[in-house]
Amino acid sequence: MVSFADLGLSEKVLKAVQDVGYTEPTPIQEGAVPHALAGKDVLGIAQTGTGKTASFVLPMITRLERGRARARMPRTLILEPTRELAAQVDENFEKYGKYHKLNVALLIGGVSFADQERKLERGADVLIATPGRLLDHSERGKLLLTGVDILVIDEADRMLDMGFIPDIERIVSLIPFTRQTLFFSATMPPEIQRLADKFLQGPVTVETAKPSTTAKTVEQRLIRTGGKDYEKRATLRDALRSQENIKNAIVFCNRKRDVATVWKSLEKHGFSAGALHGDMDQRSRTNMLQGFKDNVIQILVASDVAARGLDIPDVSHVFNFDVPIHAEDYVHRIGRTGRAGRAGQAFTLVEKSSTKYLEAIEKLIDKQIEWMDLPDANVAQPAAEPEAKPARSKTRSKSASRSKKPASEAESADPQSELPASPESEGKDDRKSKIKAQNAERKSDSDNKKETKSSKKGKNDNKKPEQSTGFGDEVPAFMMIGR
Repeated sequence: MVSFADLGLSEKVLKAVQDVGYTEPTPIQEGAVPHALAGKDVLGIAQTGTGKTASFVLPMITRLERGRARARMPRTLILEPTRELAAQVDENFEKYGKYHKLNVALLIGGVSFADQERKLERGADVLIATPGRLLDHSERGKLLLTGVDILVIDEADRMLDMGFIPDIERIVSLIPFTRQTLFFSATMPPEIQRLADKFLQGPVTVETAKPSTTAKTVEQRLIRTGGKDYEKRATLRDALRSQENIKNAIVFCNRKRDVATVWKSLEKHGFSAGALHGDMDQRSRTNMLQGFKDNVIQILVASDVAARGLDIPDVSHVFNFDVPIHAEDYVHRIGRTGRAGRAGQAFTLVEKSSTKYLEAIEKLIDKQIEWMDLPDANVAQPAAEPEAKPARSKTRSKSASRSKKPASEAESADPQSELPASPESEGKDDRKSKIKAQNAERKSDSDNKKETKSSKKGKNDNKKPEQSTGFGDEVPAFMMIGR
């Protein structure tokens, strides 16, 4: 049986490892550490949660015992896709390097440039950075990468998913060709293989499991659910209640907006829950993660930004609120549980429209995932909708159509119109005729008056207008001078 003492690590590093309580290296550590200590390039393919971080941190600390860093010229560089992963690698250096005096600089977003620049000015033995913030410092002229001896590219496939590959290529072009490169990835799609061939020189490949496989310690189950959001939230609550041994759990959502909705829903129904997504500021994300680590929060609802950024060794359950669109993300999500040989459970809610993504996942992991029926599932029923009121436009059109009926139909519809006229009705007709005659006479009188007025007006128009004096038809004498 291999121990850490057999790997060639320094005494100070071995003492720090013993203080943490580790006695035997994991397969990726056993395979990668000796070659990293020998200065060879290493291509490591391992699942999340297999001790991959320590496989490059431990040999780096041993090699950094000699030499000193210069201002703005780090000796080693570690590239991470997310702030959380970068911060956790920093924690690993504090844990395993506590008997060393190493200057470790952390360059991530959400922290002021001034504080980071002061650390770079003191000289960094280890520089841990996300690609964007590293390039920001480089473009400001505050960082030189010509002194980097060891380059670590961690979670390379996640870098690809997040669109960092052009930045990685640009950063690597600023580092000396004679460097040592340690390249780690959980999966090896063709694009990542191309990068490995480009960056590594005669690498030693350490593969502890087939690419895109899940840990055997994780029990995986599928749960059917309706397609409506309220149905999925109800199914999630039923799934959480069905597990009596939940110590803590992570609920993954595909969309950031669903993270807040699911979090509020769980809190409303009495669950101890928190949220973590990419739009949160660094302080809020750090506090939320610390609360989850300290078991202040039992359930953490997160987007995929946390799928690679959480280093919590004892997560008991993972729930996928959505089936991941990218099959590789499923491997990384459920890799949050069942770490370091512990048992874990992963549940995925599947609606009818997500079956094609499920098929891609099962094809990738080469495994048929079993279905599970929830006991006494309490799916929420939609609220009764009020009866729809008829539109006003339709009411008007109906009344208008009724008013536009032909006169013949109206007359035929009235049965009294066909009865003979009574004497009273005849008297009424006589009075009506007299009134009509009087109105006609008044109208003719008014027409005559209008004609007389118009005739008088015509006579006045025929009269010659009186001739005006001055500047009228007669021209003044002074205007005749010179003619």
